[in-house]
Amino acid sequence: MRRALARLFDVAGALGASCVVAIFLLMIVAGVGRQVNLRVSGINDVVAWLCAAAAFLAMAHAFRHGDFVRVTLVLEWVPPRVRRWMDAVCLAIATAAVGYLTYWATAFTWESYEFAEVATGLVAIPIWIPQSTFVVGCWLLMLAVLDELVTVLQGGKPGYQRAVEERHAAGDFSSEV
Repeated sequence: MRRALARLFDVAGALGASCVVAIFLLMIVAGVGRQVNLRVSGINDVVAWLCAAAAFLAMAHAFRHGDFVRVTLVLEWVPPRVRRWMDAVCLAIATAAVGYLTYWATAFTWESYEFAEVATGLVAIPIWIPQSTFVVGCWLLMLAVLDELVTVLQGGKPGYQRAVEERHAAGDFSSEV
């Protein structure tokens, strides 16, 4: 089950990275297009949607790999048993917060779908289509946080902690800067 989740988060991270590549390509097309008098106005709308998609699709992957900003100053100085308790409390709070976000993102996007809302920019498409990447990203992050909470409650070490320790063991302290 955890391997399937890890694979799902990796695929979502790859999709997020693909969105960044698409943003790069569209910005090049827009820059060149303006120079040769091509109509490129709608590209800005697509780039904005891709920015949101890149951020939200990659969240679960970043969380699992210890790439979220976490303040570990206190955690590094407490005994392992206290750290596990503090991790569990923080993950429970994160589960509630991400669950709240996920619920409302899903409700908001469903409402856009029900009312056949259309984007107000130059690209007139149903707005639920770009909003769906927000919802998918929220659900994936919810799964990642919940999985880490279960891991900690079962006495295991969270994936983000293992990832940071592996990077440190390899001599990579770039995330500490």
